[in-house]
Amino acid sequence: MIENKLKQLNILGQSIWLDYIRKDLMEDGELKRLILEDNLKGMTSNPSIFEKAITQSHLYDEDIKKMALEGKDSLEIYEALSQTDVQNAALEFLHLFEQSNGKDGLVSLEVNPHLAFNTKGTIAEAHRLWTTLNRKNMLIKVPATKEGLPAIKQLISDGINVNVTLLFGLDRYRQVANSYILGLEDLIARGMPVNNIYSVASFFISRIDGLIDPILEGIIKQDDDKQLLAKSLLGQVAIANAKAAYQIYKEIFTSSRFEKLANLGANPQRLLWASTSTKNKNYNELKYIEALIGPETINTVTVETLNAYRDQGNPVSILEDNLDEAKNILAKLPSIGINLNNVTQQLEAEGVKKFRNSFDSLIESIEKTT
Repeated sequence: MIENKLKQLNILGQSIWLDYIRKDLMEDGELKRLILEDNLKGMTSNPSIFEKAITQSHLYDEDIKKMALEGKDSLEIYEALSQTDVQNAALEFLHLFEQSNGKDGLVSLEVNPHLAFNTKGTIAEAHRLWTTLNRKNMLIKVPATKEGLPAIKQLISDGINVNVTLLFGLDRYRQVANSYILGLEDLIARGMPVNNIYSVASFFISRIDGLIDPILEGIIKQDDDKQLLAKSLLGQVAIANAKAAYQIYKEIFTSSRFEKLANLGANPQRLLWASTSTKNKNYNELKYIEALIGPETINTVTVETLNAYRDQGNPVSILEDNLDEAKNILAKLPSIGINLNNVTQQLEAEGVKKFRNSFDSLIESIEKTT
């Protein structure tokens, strides 16, 4: 019998997490089935996911009306619904978390996206969520904004697990990893254990090509001198950027600095590939899954991508193939007028705005339901 292709990814060292949550996953046993049959290793959520779960179904209507009658406002209702879902999901993954010594079996909940540029607010919100959720296999999601960096360091230092989200750029990734290590070093300096601290860095993929490809297409149409170069870069930058990030991951977490922490039980901050569904219909739907298979990585996927990979996947570890080509792709961008740092900063701002809009839309929808 042919081995489940999702399970083969696990054998190659990559964990598949689900980028989706809705209460019926836990209630009807679907999540349990995915864990048992597909080796699903974890789950992520964000404001856009909760907006779809709550507004595009009637599963939450009775709970919303009941809480409204109890005098709860729309924000309190959202928090109760989202926290219940992630707590229930965390229970389903608890055995995996314990078996893997915390490597997998983790579930994420994001701080209010309106705090993305507020360091103190993010720290306070993360503490509140961590205490309320009371699950050791939780990750609190914190945006990788400039203001998020000191929050990441502080939260790790406070013993709170962190999923760093909305991460696009290589320079920012180095800063994120450094913030994580600084938090661990602070714990050790205070004589505290570090073996029970877990973190992932969610590096976004497809949105890079989603922004750069239209620029390249414009160059192809308007500039004959740069036409061939622009064509060669179409759909290539996001994967090249991710390959470079993985090399940074290996450099940082095999360094002598981190080795000292690892000897005291510290866990590396694993790279998690996010936004790996293809946005361009001309691309293979598994484009950003197949190219990023490699050891000690995570890929968080939608239900649709999970099903597609189970049926059509080709599990081969190629994340470190063609590294020189990836470097060349990134090196060519300035010559065609594209500044990748500016692109990633724009995507960060757009990502925060998108999550804020989803959050606000969800709160408004709850108000209408009540």
